[in-house]
Amino acid sequence: MTVVGLARSGIGAANLLAGLGAKVTVTDTKTEEELKDVMPGLDPSVRLALGSHPDDIFIHADMLVVSPGVPLTIRPLLLAKSKGIPIVGELEFAYEIAMYGSDDPPVLPLLVGGKGGFLAVTGTNGKSTTTALLDFMMKKSGFKTVLGGNIGNAVTEEVRKTLTAKHEGHRDNSSNDLSIAFIVVEVSSFQLESIKDFRPKVAAIVNITPDHLDRYHSLEEYTAAKARIFENQTDGDFLVVNRDDPETMKVINEKLRTKIEKPEIFSFSRKWEVEGLYSKGGIVYCNIPGLPRVPHNSPLITTEEIKIKGVHNLENAMAASAMALLAGCPIEAVIDSLKEFPGLEHRLEFVRELAGVSYFNDSKGTNVDAVIKSLESFSNPVILIAGGRDKAGDFSRLKDLVREHVKALVLIGEASEKIREALGESTETEMAKDLRDAVNISRNRAAGGDVVLLSPACASFDMFANFEDRGKQFKRIVMEMN
Repeated sequence: MTVVGLARSGIGAANLLAGLGAKVTVTDTKTEEELKDVMPGLDPSVRLALGSHPDDIFIHADMLVVSPGVPLTIRPLLLAKSKGIPIVGELEFAYEIAMYGSDDPPVLPLLVGGKGGFLAVTGTNGKSTTTALLDFMMKKSGFKTVLGGNIGNAVTEEVRKTLTAKHEGHRDNSSNDLSIAFIVVEVSSFQLESIKDFRPKVAAIVNITPDHLDRYHSLEEYTAAKARIFENQTDGDFLVVNRDDPETMKVINEKLRTKIEKPEIFSFSRKWEVEGLYSKGGIVYCNIPGLPRVPHNSPLITTEEIKIKGVHNLENAMAASAMALLAGCPIEAVIDSLKEFPGLEHRLEFVRELAGVSYFNDSKGTNVDAVIKSLESFSNPVILIAGGRDKAGDFSRLKDLVREHVKALVLIGEASEKIREALGESTETEMAKDLRDAVNISRNRAAGGDVVLLSPACASFDMFANFEDRGKQFKRIVMEMN
């Protein structure tokens, strides 16, 4: 077996394959020195082919498992495909093992009697918060779940750990019930590109806005990848969609028209009274027919009672709630979770207040639409720290919001000049040499009552390992100030 790409997903897939007894080779164009930070997590039995992609390990493999960061159009994969070599994505591989187990060696399905299911969330912005909140709700209801995918650990890694725990429990005659009811996953467009049979019991598309156009040729190609989340859904499955998002509704209408067997569709909305969940007059209403003890159009919770704030988080909360209710979560657990869930790190995360200035870490704001939603969450003047590696974003779409809400714009990274050309005339703009310099400039610009917001609208890879690294460095710099 050959695993292509040695990032988090590649390690998860390689370790799961090795645990199932396969002879595994991992290939990556990066060198061992470049991958030294991830190598310790790899099963020692796995063979390495680093620095290039040798053709022979592709065309002589029994199966290729591809990490989501690897485009399916690279030459060795096209060569393997022409030879009839099976090619699956890491998400698809995890799905097959979890749902159906393995014949050789014999491995039982991970999900309860094969009757459990995947709960899958995709979209451009907000999918991590929605996924984490959904898992919080399911666990609060007493369901045993596994959380993975584009959030936290790779799905294959979580499947491997759970299979290992079950095996050890059986070996030790443990009385603990280690059966899993649901696997809750955040899935990206990259992961969905390579699915074959992946079929979530409940799926959601929280929104679709331009992103990753450095990988996709058009918005249409990007949305087509997102739409694959419901490609295999049939009668008895559920799809939750954002009624307020034009691109989501467009792709739903186009793709569902050609499907013979369709999932049942519910919506969430801040603007319309829909079949699903909607907000009106500061109250979230539930309108899902057939739920036990929940009348049509019944009030669920006030928006003030929801712990995570901001209009984007209201949408995330409604999406997660609809999914949880459709998966069998009692309404009381949904309400309690909405009141308790604290949100995620790096998603509009409050860091501290110093001299009357509030500092927020929104390092996960890696595209223009994420920054739009973050800026809309503040009424106070904002000093915005932005920049990084451009993902072919249209920064000019921020002009009106920057002119209205941003007191000063502080730019870092590779895209700083492009952002200044697009937005520099909309507010006072200053270039910073690095993140620490940007924080210092922002502090000097800010007055009591202002907000300093890191929301980059760009990827992090020009200066940081990932968005988490960028957010952690920002928080450390802010906390060191006195």
